[in-house]
Amino acid sequence: MDGRRVVVTGMGVVSPLGHTPAQMFDNLVAGKSGISRFEAFDSSAYDTRIAGEIRDLVVTDYIEPKEARRMDRFTQFGVIAAQKCVEDAGIDFGQCDRDRFGVVLGSGIGGMQVFQKECQVLFERGPARVSPLLIPMLIPDICPGLVSIRHGLKGVNYTTVSACASAAHAIGLAFTHIRLGEADGILAGGSEAPINPIGIAGFNAMHAMSTRNDEPERASRPFDLHRDGFIMGEGGGVLLLEELEHARRRGARIYAELGGYGFSADANHITAPDPSGDGALRSMQQALRSANLPPVSVDYINAHGTSTPLNDKTETLAIKTLFGDHAWRLSISSSKSMLGHLLGASGAAEAIATIMSIQRQIVHPTANLETPDPLCDLDYTPNRARERRVEVALSNSFGFGGHNVTLLLKRFAG
Repeated sequence: MDGRRVVVTGMGVVSPLGHTPAQMFDNLVAGKSGISRFEAFDSSAYDTRIAGEIRDLVVTDYIEPKEARRMDRFTQFGVIAAQKCVEDAGIDFGQCDRDRFGVVLGSGIGGMQVFQKECQVLFERGPARVSPLLIPMLIPDICPGLVSIRHGLKGVNYTTVSACASAAHAIGLAFTHIRLGEADGILAGGSEAPINPIGIAGFNAMHAMSTRNDEPERASRPFDLHRDGFIMGEGGGVLLLEELEHARRRGARIYAELGGYGFSADANHITAPDPSGDGALRSMQQALRSANLPPVSVDYINAHGTSTPLNDKTETLAIKTLFGDHAWRLSISSSKSMLGHLLGASGAAEAIATIMSIQRQIVHPTANLETPDPLCDLDYTPNRARERRVEVALSNSFGFGGHNVTLLLKRFAG
């Protein structure tokens, strides 16, 4: 793919392992888990009682109390992550063409908390008592809308909704707008806040989540033979993607280059991945083609790595099919083993972790990989971080509905 070069000049994150990229990555490298018994509501009746819950964020440090009350929790996470990203980038939008700066943020579910709350009001007190703020608090696109209002950004503005691929889709589409000359910069990423009664009950009904409640920190175990499902998490992540020459003119710090992306569909099943790994394979292939790079150039893959029986073996199969002998020379790891699965925000948080690997030349571990699944026989960086050369990396995100996204990130070479 020819076009303008796109670089990452700012990063902001709100996560169960910290609220700066450095803090989150330091905890990942140390093998620290952000998963514990959740406190958002009484979990005693639920099969799963553990999650990657955020407890130490003071929302009103970033958002005025009245404004915060008018936002669902997922929006708060997205607005705060965007604010942190803007501050990290050191950008003054007043010195930019605001018509050429935009916001693309994904969310797999949107305002789940306000939806549950107002449904209870409807059933218990009648339709006249439903809040007039229900709809603007519920809809997923309100988050990029509020971020654009907050920063006066008048360019491209929308939401991507593709389950656990939502944030990665947002980043890939933002990349496309910039590369085609339609924008100079875009705040891209995603946010999610699904830890509530209906969210936990729904995923439990699907038997998708781990029920290893007695050992929360050991429950998420991607690629391990005894994995029994994912662990839900919450949070938000935002990257400032910027056209290279624009970034240079303002003297921006450049974290990494976004070299390409791949999008594909499994066209197989509403929740299960294609057992051949074909969709994941084509997503990674397209990312490499769009960056004009061969498979042997890749050093590291931040895997989707959900700790579900089906995903981990099909993702492994796709990697082996694409990379051949080089697959065994790759370093691979799953951030979800410690963060939990941030659903629609996961692609952004994991892209940030991938960039930090490029910056630090270190790969964080896959935690809890104690008994490798014989079908998962690659180097998943088990339990201990490893220093290694990381020049080119892939970040995979796959979602219910068969949505697949791969982002290709590489060291900025000037």
